Amino acid sequence: MSAEGASGSATSATSATSGTGGGGEAAGCTRDLLKSTIDAYFEALAAHDPSTLPLADSVKFTENGEAVELGQEGLWKTAGALKHAHSALDTETCSSASQAVVPDGGMDIPLALRLKLENQKITEIETIAVRPGDYKVSGQDFASNTAAIIASGDTVEWEEPVAAEDRNARDELIGWMEKYFWLFPRGVCDTVSGCKRIENGGGSFDCSAGASCAPGQPGSGTPALTPRLIFADVETGIGVGFTMFMGNTDMHMFKMYGGQVYGVSAILGAASSSGWE
Repeated sequence: MSAEGASGSATSATSATSGTGGGGEAAGCTRDLLKSTIDAYFEALAAHDPSTLPLADSVKFTENGEAVELGQEGLWKTAGALKHAHSALDTETCSSASQAVVPDGGMDIPLALRLKLENQKITEIETIAVRPGDYKVSGQDFASNTAAIIASGDTVEWEEPVAAEDRNARDELIGWMEKYFWLFPRGVCDTVSGCKRIENGGGSFDCSAGASCAPGQPGSGTPALTPRLIFADVETGIGVGFTMFMGNTDMHMFKMYGGQVYGVSAILGAASSSGWE
């Protein structure tokens, strides 16, 4: 991998929000635990009943940056059965991130889901539910394409484990996402020629279109996009980052192996803040 690419660790601010800096799993956290909790969440969501979930007493839930009572508002009142999800599982921070397609009444919508567990209990639930008109840039609406979110798995193979010899280290995955945000669009490095970026499934942009790869790592200057939270799934080569983008709360996900990025997918929804600052 080039020195201009994903190598390097996160800055102290990002490290503080993305969990511990050492190796290994958080106490009692496994991939099976994270996966089963994701499955349980979507089953409870479709049933409009969170009582079956292993919730901590202090659990916090947000939908599109608004802290609301879990199970009482928003998609919890209207969701149907899950149609698609691909997820990153980070046992070091005991966090997961999913990009999904879920019915909202009679319409399928993109959904981003982040779960944080402590002592096998869910302490944080962050969601971005993207309904028509929910993603705007400079006043312009951008339509979603849920079929494209589902189809992205045909080329990116999000959850396919990466062969050991091609895996990038945790610091490399986190470093790539951090540089992408801090220097965007000058921080888009090490993307293969066929890499595509989708936003709520809409569009199919070349990852490097209008972008460049600046040398070195982010310094102490003002970031183009302030990374709020970044974590990684080393086994599958998925990196995840959260930020605010032009009035939208934003979950980015990318797939990397052998030092190259093969796909980028973002789910964004209008919000005055993420609800987690």
